[in-house]
Amino acid sequence: MTSKLQSTLAISAFALLASATSASAQVTVEFWHSFGGSSGEALAQIIENFEAANPDITIEAEHVGNYEDIVTQLQAAIPAGREPDAVIMEVTRYGLFAERGILTDLTAYLEADPLRDELYDFAREIGVYNGKNYIIPFNSSTPVVYYNKDIFDRAGFAEEPSLETFDDILAAAQQITDELGDEGVFGIAAPGQFARWGLVMSNDSNLIDPQSGEVLLDAPNTIEAYEWMASLVHEHEVASVDNVTDEDTGGDAFLAGRVGINFASTGNYGSAREALGENLVVRPMPCNKVCSVPIGGAGIGILESADQDVKDAAYQFMSFAANPESNAIWFSATGYMPINRSTAEQPLAADALESKPGIDVAINQLDFAQGRPRPPVVTWMRSSEYDLWQAMALGQRTVEDTLTEFAARTRDEADRLAR
Repeated sequence: MTSKLQSTLAISAFALLASATSASAQVTVEFWHSFGGSSGEALAQIIENFEAANPDITIEAEHVGNYEDIVTQLQAAIPAGREPDAVIMEVTRYGLFAERGILTDLTAYLEADPLRDELYDFAREIGVYNGKNYIIPFNSSTPVVYYNKDIFDRAGFAEEPSLETFDDILAAAQQITDELGDEGVFGIAAPGQFARWGLVMSNDSNLIDPQSGEVLLDAPNTIEAYEWMASLVHEHEVASVDNVTDEDTGGDAFLAGRVGINFASTGNYGSAREALGENLVVRPMPCNKVCSVPIGGAGIGILESADQDVKDAAYQFMSFAANPESNAIWFSATGYMPINRSTAEQPLAADALESKPGIDVAINQLDFAQGRPRPPVVTWMRSSEYDLWQAMALGQRTVEDTLTEFAARTRDEADRLAR
């Protein structure tokens, strides 16, 4: 079948779906996702609303794990013929699957969908790889700085300290650790990978250049940023080694009131607010040398192996999930950024912006937010980085030697994947 005919069929299918009646044949879409807690509850509400409006379609949602788990599970499921019909794909990892023909080209669907013009520019851009759309945005984020006001008060801060540079943040973390360390409180959580990427960007560098694809892991400013991050653990001891060997423990300790400062996704706002209430303060990421933050989160892609009627139903759900009403449910419950230009006009979103301090911080960072690279090597690079970060943060290897070697391996892997 020619791509032109496929596009025509996709457009026709979307038009037919828009006027589908309850007499249509029942279609089930198996959907893998990565959301638990309040995020999972918000997703369940969106699915319930969709199924009520489309009784001929069932969304069979399964929580598979985090973004990394989804990649691993998908790679195992595809050869065995157990892959889902639709899947949440993190915005730097889907290029691997698009490159291999595993994801459906959604360009024709999106071009025929009025939703296209409703999405913010950044939301449209994150789904594009090699000029084609492969994911429809669902949850978009940037990292932010969270801190616990009660811990800051107990550590003796008469007023909020500056958190604009690496030195500012280290000084605050040291004061917290000095004053409250005997109570088992650490100044800061060791940054997770999304935050590490953001901190490198704030130091005027990147891991891989989004435009040129140049590997920047061994660039001087990248090395400098990693040296500072690693020093939080093995030199200054203001972050726990446990946060390095298991990144989830840093966020858990922050929610439990045992960590003063935490770099994390705006998508963690809902759980942080639930845990800390009025003690939660949200601030922008530091502008150490420049103001620059990565756009994270994920979108929904459709597997090429799905039957055509299932693809059509899956896209109808994806479009519904990105409409203003659904996006307002998602934003207000989780803190993930609005992706639809009309979301803020919805009562739920307007109420969240009014009543939940700090939920707008990530939105305000969009002026200096940047998309990240998506070629196949990024998936390999991100999976490989965890163990290397652990070695650097625990002081087992020097940062410069580790990143120099890692950069060389990443370039080799990029060349191999390009062949």
